[in-house]
Amino acid sequence: MIPELTTAQEITAYEKAEADDKKAIEALIAQINVDDPSSILLFGSKAQEEMSTVSENMLEGVRNKDLGTTGAPLNNMIATIRGFDIDALNLNRKQGFLARLVGRAKPVSVFLSKYDDVRKQINRIIGKMEAQKTQLLTDIISLDKLYDANLDYFHKLELYIAAGDEKLRMVDKNQIPALENIAKEDAKNVLSAQAVRNMRGARDELERRVHDLRLTRQVAMQSLPSIRLVQENDKTLVNKINSTLVNTVPLWKNQLAQAVTIYRMSDTAETVKQATDLTNELLEGNADNLRMANAEVRTQMERGIFDIESVRKANNQLIETINDSLKIAEDGKVKRAEAAKELIQMESELRATLVATKSRAESSLNAIAEKAAER
Repeated sequence: MIPELTTAQEITAYEKAEADDKKAIEALIAQINVDDPSSILLFGSKAQEEMSTVSENMLEGVRNKDLGTTGAPLNNMIATIRGFDIDALNLNRKQGFLARLVGRAKPVSVFLSKYDDVRKQINRIIGKMEAQKTQLLTDIISLDKLYDANLDYFHKLELYIAAGDEKLRMVDKNQIPALENIAKEDAKNVLSAQAVRNMRGARDELERRVHDLRLTRQVAMQSLPSIRLVQENDKTLVNKINSTLVNTVPLWKNQLAQAVTIYRMSDTAETVKQATDLTNELLEGNADNLRMANAEVRTQMERGIFDIESVRKANNQLIETINDSLKIAEDGKVKRAEAAKELIQMESELRATLVATKSRAESSLNAIAEKAAER
């Protein structure tokens, strides 16, 4: 097999070809029939059909696989981790002990649930990256096959070109001169002149066909480094994915786990501190309350059953009450004496009135009796 060539190398000529290639070139030369236009038109088409089949298979493989961006899972992972709000830990820790105790603050379970969601998302993205790595490895193998197919196609094109050049040399050196000699010998024979013209036309058609094969060879030669470049990029991506999966992702997981662990540790220390502070506040408050209550109780204990001020006030009120009673009794006695005198006087007046009334009544009756006797 002819080794890989660059654009600076010359096409392998029939005279310079190795023995195996010479046999292949001779077999291709035998396929060229300058008297048959179709053999010239189809010259090299078999190699092109084989390359077309290989390319079609490659395109079918690309069509059937996921066309998503290779970096998308990694970008999703970065976005997922950045969305994990570690600052929320500090905000939650700033809430008071009693607020967190009664549930007014953001509970740690919410944060841990979010951490668990992030961890699951990372695992799903890792699965996608593993799948893409597998696809890239498959592509690398496919590109190897495509490279070998292009290299084989390139070699076959060289053989076809060498066969076409050799056939052109043979036509220019042998067939055209022979027909020209026949036409010169029989100048009046139109068919001989036409045969020369037909041969020259077939020769030019073959030359154009060989030129097209040269152009195709150039495209095939350019495809070889292009395939290797794509393959190298795929290998680089595989290495990057491996590095991410082996180094970066575990480091991220480690950092996230440390963040949660540090939060738990700090949260516990903060909770213990606030619980201690609360205990101290309760102790101080209870001591103050005890002092105030004790002072009140002792004050009440040292008091008598009655306050002397209250006893004195009650005694004065009692004395005044007795004096008032005596005065009221004395006044009542005086008023009763005066009333008795008034009653005697009223009785005398009433008796006198009754006596006077009786005398007037008797005088009237006597008068009435006298008048009645006179009648």
